[in-house]
Amino acid sequence: MSMKKIHEEQLRLAANTIRCLCSDMIDQAKSGHPGAPLGMADLATSLWLNFLNFDPLDVKWPGRDRLVFSGGHASALVYALFHLSGTGALSMDELKRFRQYGSRCAGHPERGLVPGVEVTTGPLGQGLAMGVGLALAAKKSGVGCRTWVFCGDGDMEEGISHEACSLAGTMKLDGLVAVYDCNDITIEGAATLSSTDDVRRRFESYGWKVMSCDGHDFAAIDRTYRNASRFAGAPVLVIAKTHIGFGAPTKHDSADCHGAPLGAEETKGLKAALGFDPERSFYVPDEVRAVFESRAATMHRIAKRWRREHPEITGETKAPDYMKLVEALPKYEPGASVATRSACGEVMNALAKLVPELVGGSADLAPSNKTVIKDGGYVAPGSFEGRNIHFGIRELAMAAIANGITAFGGFRGFGSTFFVFSDYMRPAIRLAALMKLPSISVFSHDSFYVGEDGPTHEPVEHLAALRTIPGLVTFRPADATETAYAWVEMLLNTSGPSCLMTTRQNVPVLEGVRHEGVAKGGYTIFESGSQGADTVLFIATGSEVSLAIAAAKELAAEGRAVRVVSMPSVELFLAQRQEWRESVVPSMMTKRVIVEAGVRFGWDAFAADRRTTRYVTMDGFGASAPYKVLAEKFGFTVENVVKTAREIA
Repeated sequence: MSMKKIHEEQLRLAANTIRCLCSDMIDQAKSGHPGAPLGMADLATSLWLNFLNFDPLDVKWPGRDRLVFSGGHASALVYALFHLSGTGALSMDELKRFRQYGSRCAGHPERGLVPGVEVTTGPLGQGLAMGVGLALAAKKSGVGCRTWVFCGDGDMEEGISHEACSLAGTMKLDGLVAVYDCNDITIEGAATLSSTDDVRRRFESYGWKVMSCDGHDFAAIDRTYRNASRFAGAPVLVIAKTHIGFGAPTKHDSADCHGAPLGAEETKGLKAALGFDPERSFYVPDEVRAVFESRAATMHRIAKRWRREHPEITGETKAPDYMKLVEALPKYEPGASVATRSACGEVMNALAKLVPELVGGSADLAPSNKTVIKDGGYVAPGSFEGRNIHFGIRELAMAAIANGITAFGGFRGFGSTFFVFSDYMRPAIRLAALMKLPSISVFSHDSFYVGEDGPTHEPVEHLAALRTIPGLVTFRPADATETAYAWVEMLLNTSGPSCLMTTRQNVPVLEGVRHEGVAKGGYTIFESGSQGADTVLFIATGSEVSLAIAAAKELAAEGRAVRVVSMPSVELFLAQRQEWRESVVPSMMTKRVIVEAGVRFGWDAFAADRRTTRYVTMDGFGASAPYKVLAEKFGFTVENVVKTAREIA
């Protein structure tokens, strides 16, 4: 878009104003990271005022460029920019509450807390990877916007940057510009203490176009941004050489200013060096406000015209129609034997026809995970129309890219791999929960039933670990039908991420499966006899539900009252009203057997009486053998479950 350029003197004054604001915020909070904001102020100001297509009065404008601050510790810079831009969300009083309880100006920028912040950043490297996802979604949407990512030395060192940037280069993902704030300083000192990579050659080997500039020379910055904006056929890395703590009298180019306030005297010296009144805090010259207001007015006109020309593009991700999803589900006959990973693939493909925004792929395991969207096509170098993505063996980047795809709006990103490798994805799953992003993770090979591959590939503690993440909903369905209902619930959930765990081995299709029960996380799937205080209550998940039912039936044949509860989602069950929870797991039923092929951790919450609660769980690593042999060795047999129940019956 052709617009009047802000000239160098105005840019310099605006950048120096931002430097002073950042230092004031951090000093007042007595905590924060001044080094990067001082060093990046010129880069950020030039981008914001001359290149970034962003409407502060309509921060959800679908045609906007996406801007990611991957080095989230430089949050003071983010807040200063948003304050000056005129979004209305960050008053000067809000800046003065930087890093205080209840302030929008949190220690690291958070999606949802500050309107206009695209993604939550702070864990280094994840912002860069989410930027890849945002850029990919932009290409798929056809909107024509650009994705800008500010990143630093820390992002470059994190392994996720290698994963994500390699994939972006392979895909020839143009429209993505990463601006590398290269100051060669980390917390411990010179970056060369631990990293001597040739970043230029590294990114060129990925297939990126690499440009460079002096990060404090506005003419050079302008020229480089202009070239980067026009470049097609590959993502662009701008290596901008900067000085951490730029302008600070004694902490310029020093690791001392990375993560600690400059202090009153150093800040006064900074202001004096920049031509500001050393005694005046939180000051913005009228000329600077006028420059930002002018830019905002121009961008608002552009955004309004764009919306008139593209009324069909809303950028919103809406929940699909519940009844249509249910009607499209495959039907499974009780008594059949189906691996839930196979059912997952069938269900996913049936629903994908109704949810065209579902986009994602696997970490090189799609044939095993059963997560290929048939007839959906593939994303390929320079071609972005397909719904399937070859992520390669890059689990963490996959999860972060899926978050970026989802954060863009209008898409539901998913990633898939073996459940044991969820450990590689956990940081991004956690960030999705923090952002309340409805990304989806599909995990197959969900327990020691993996078998011959052995303990390195047999998840034990992973389900318990995921259940501890606030806001994450996990599903471990008992059979094909529960798998179908779980998919419906994941697609309906637009307020946070979901994970689905499926079996490698066949499991029986069960009678008594209820959609309401899956939606509420737990329900009674089988019972026999007069239900009361003497009932033996089995609580199980996944493939162990059929095992619990078989054991319960054996006890029932002896005249025992029994109940089996299938609990595909512990989080959903615990979120239900007390009436539902009590109807399914009555407090009077204290004789309980909990069966899950994972660690016991977390299940003590379901022990009404520790003296009469028993566990058939997996509290050691697995082994390499056929899964039926392992089931016998580890006690996941009808005989052992019955024996365990008799200890309290």
